[in-house]
Amino acid sequence: MVLMDERDTTDYDGCGKCLVGVRRLSRKTESTNSPEKQGDLIERAAREAGAHIIAWADDWEVSGATDPRDRPQFGPWLRGEKGPYDGIVGAAVDRIGRNARDVLNTAYETYETCQLLVTADHPGVWDLSDPDQESELLVKALGAQLEHRSTRRRIQDEHVRARKAGQPKKKPSYGYMYVRRVPMGKVEKIVFHPDASREIRNVAERILTDTTDKITISTEAARLTREGVLTPHGLLAVMYGREPQVKPWTYQTLRQILWSEASLGYLMHKGKPVLGDDGRPRQIAPPLWDSATREALIAKTRPKPDARHNGRKARAARGTTLLVAISFCGSCGERLIVNGLKGYGCTARVRGIVTSQSCKPAPTMKIKMLDKEVTDWFLAEYGDGQVMKKEFIAGTNYAVQVADLERDRKRLRDDRNAGLYESDDDTDWYRTEYKRMGDEIARLKKLPDRAPKVVMVPTGRSIADEWENARDDSERRELLNEFGVRVELFSLRAKERVKITGRNVYELIR
Repeated sequence: MVLMDERDTTDYDGCGKCLVGVRRLSRKTESTNSPEKQGDLIERAAREAGAHIIAWADDWEVSGATDPRDRPQFGPWLRGEKGPYDGIVGAAVDRIGRNARDVLNTAYETYETCQLLVTADHPGVWDLSDPDQESELLVKALGAQLEHRSTRRRIQDEHVRARKAGQPKKKPSYGYMYVRRVPMGKVEKIVFHPDASREIRNVAERILTDTTDKITISTEAARLTREGVLTPHGLLAVMYGREPQVKPWTYQTLRQILWSEASLGYLMHKGKPVLGDDGRPRQIAPPLWDSATREALIAKTRPKPDARHNGRKARAARGTTLLVAISFCGSCGERLIVNGLKGYGCTARVRGIVTSQSCKPAPTMKIKMLDKEVTDWFLAEYGDGQVMKKEFIAGTNYAVQVADLERDRKRLRDDRNAGLYESDDDTDWYRTEYKRMGDEIARLKKLPDRAPKVVMVPTGRSIADEWENARDDSERRELLNEFGVRVELFSLRAKERVKITGRNVYELIR
């Protein structure tokens, strides 16, 4: 890890030589252009130009191909959003940018606004009115761009080589971590990350064992965010010794992890498994779960239209309030809305819902009052019951394996028809591999396919214990959903103020 280098600054005094120090690294492991070295060069160049530094625009892990105006720290200065300054100073032209057009645009914009451009690889202040200095800047900018292209080409070639050799070159997939003998050295093996693998497996288990359709990718993303679980980006920052940015989990991020074949331990490229010489995906790590479980996750989390909601699936509640999405107006049947500190209330009429125009007066009740009433009822009704843990048992899913093998065999046959495997050695390998796939397909087709299922296992804990030990009301709401609890709130004029219903205990046992 390279520690970020803090440097002294002076106040802007309008002397005409108040400069912003510009530093950039595409990777923190660039030892030849470390923050410390860049800082030393910049301070020396500023002193030799008779200038002083009023601020630092440090863009770490920002590619040189990024337009300087779009860089997080440098860009606001160029766009005039950070206050007055008299110019910029960098360690070299390639730290300004590695695209000749962007470097020249920045240099000429600085020159045309009568600001100073100073770099440590050029004596004094750049004078673009001098044809020789203008040519020198152009040569340096073009050299930086050519070097950047060459570096990218070497990296791409190395990635191609690594894929053919079955070696990982990109960041580890969520749930995994690399094991190296020396920092940033060759990856010796890939193992489960102790925290991330546990979290994502828990997400999968919760979704697969849910029978209420209330635990979804969206609700799990909200739960992970509430519990402070690091996102993949934040976890990678910690793994590589950086300070993580606390960001919320998103539906897209969590779905990609659950659906991706990277969870099966495959080497991936552009979202698809890298195939080996045998036509099968290259296995480089132990699987988080088997292919049958992955197929079950995809099937369980695939959007399903609901005719009751005009073809759109009803959203599961993601908030932490106890009765959100399970409490309804006893007059018009619409869901109750949480009105801040006021409590639960029906706002359907004021929201213009036609079927609720006669909902007067609309029922309301303080959150604490209604929550307590439901809690007392629930514990009296079900509190002595035993908590049954749901366990997901994946099916055999032989049909999916057969489909994968048939696809691989077709790919092999298409390559053969295209003229590959014509030498004697290749022909022998092709026939052996083609026969192996055929035998495996025939074997799998004879096996009985077993569907996935959820089984109930006693835990020895009571429902009341589970309620008391829940971390927040969102977990308690999951218990209410398990028992099918529905709450109806009526106005003060009604004979019955609150009506609470749930599943019959004997129905639950069956």
